[in-house]
Amino acid sequence: MFKKLKGKLKGDEQPSQQSSFHPSNPYYTPAPPQHHTIDPTQKYEPPPGPPPGQGSSSSGYAPPPGPPPSYPQQPDPSWAPPPYHDWTVIPDTAMLPPPPSIGYESSPTANSTMEEGDRAYHWTRSNRLWPAQNLTPQTHAAIQNGQLALLKAPSYTGDLLPQQQAGHWKCRTYEKCHDSSILTNLPMYSVIWDSPLNTHRPKTIYFELKVASIGRGGSSLSEADAGIAVGFVAPPYPTFRLPGWQRGSLGIHGDDGRKYVNDTWGGIDFTTAFQPGETVGIGMTFSPPANPPSYEQSQQGRILDIDIFFTRNGKREGGWDGNDELDERSQGGTMGIRGECDLFPAIGVFGGVDFEVFFHPSQWLYKPF
Repeated sequence: MFKKLKGKLKGDEQPSQQSSFHPSNPYYTPAPPQHHTIDPTQKYEPPPGPPPGQGSSSSGYAPPPGPPPSYPQQPDPSWAPPPYHDWTVIPDTAMLPPPPSIGYESSPTANSTMEEGDRAYHWTRSNRLWPAQNLTPQTHAAIQNGQLALLKAPSYTGDLLPQQQAGHWKCRTYEKCHDSSILTNLPMYSVIWDSPLNTHRPKTIYFELKVASIGRGGSSLSEADAGIAVGFVAPPYPTFRLPGWQRGSLGIHGDDGRKYVNDTWGGIDFTTAFQPGETVGIGMTFSPPANPPSYEQSQQGRILDIDIFFTRNGKREGGWDGNDELDERSQGGTMGIRGECDLFPAIGVFGGVDFEVFFHPSQWLYKPF
């Protein structure tokens, strides 16, 4: 056993040609080992003379005379860095998209309580939106002629007086009238009859309201004790709430001038407060989509192109895209008012107000068609 081990060690001292290759690369041959010939008893002596290129006076090199030049007090202007950006210049923001609308936590004229808001929320949870209903040709023709009647909400205290011409109503509320939404007996927009997905043409719905008097003439919004709102709702709707406050509704409120789209809170700045003697109107135009929606957009509820507009004294004053993304507080988004449900005109009131309503196109100051 020891002879074999000794023979193996001796064999390792004489490596074969094959063992000279790298283990992982047989084509790589390492350099042969170097053999030192210096006698360990020999004393090392440095080579004579200075190192190459050092200490030779024959190189002709000499330092420049005098001290080194000082750094100039005024540097060359061409070396100066570029100036900083002038932060006082206001950039042109005309091409930037508009900032998102900022909602408020409350309205300066709010007279509703959190308990009423909670009750309305639970009411809508218990009453789902109605599916579109088919109307007879006679009923649809009556709607086009403005033959709409106003229905008194349970919380409404006042009078609803039909006038001689169809679609013309005079209304007045008592001083202590609570929040109420007055709805019509028939929808102004019928999905089955009017949807551009069925007709392949746009559909506009619109009505006007003339303000006669509001409250007792408070000098500021915070002193308002009465108000009027105009809008549209998808049924069923809690009529003890103003339009725009709950699911499936939108409204423009004349006490604070704000728009509300399923917004129980404080709304978004939109216009100025309604004044006695003014005629205001609200409309919606549903059109076939200019760009067919993608799968993702259809999942988010974009069905039609929707233009919502507001008029004052016969002139269009403003509007917004009905497909705009809403604040996260609007639970359910624009559900019900995207053209998938029948829509009814809605007039919101509180306190003592007097006004007239016009549903027939011949009575309007603004001509949307």
